[in-house]
Amino acid sequence: MAVLKFDEVPYEKVKEGLQRKIIHTDNLMCVLIDFSNGPWDEPEPPHSHPHEQASYVAAGEIIFYCEDEPEQHLKAGDMYAVAPNKKHMVKLLTKNVRLIDSFTPLREDFL
Repeated sequence: MAVLKFDEVPYEKVKEGLQRKIIHTDNLMCVLIDFSNGPWDEPEPPHSHPHEQASYVAAGEIIFYCEDEPEQHLKAGDMYAVAPNKKHMVKLLTKNVRLIDSFTPLREDFL
């Protein structure tokens, strides 16, 4: 078992307005993502990956878009899941948004 306290995991700055913390085992990855550059006029570009993803909106509000599905207005406490290789994206509706993403298998591109 691995236990990490929030303050012991360093933030990784991905780009301006986006930073993350990562914890993982051999088969599961959890990524805390903090956005601080909302709200956005447009959603991020769509992307996909071969990983299953489940996400929890811990703070803020977003619009979640997923290929072949209606857009969803989500707020803190809501969750969504994405099947492998399905295009998806978000649009921030509030200045700050915190997402907690879980991936399986590991996102090697994040390590």
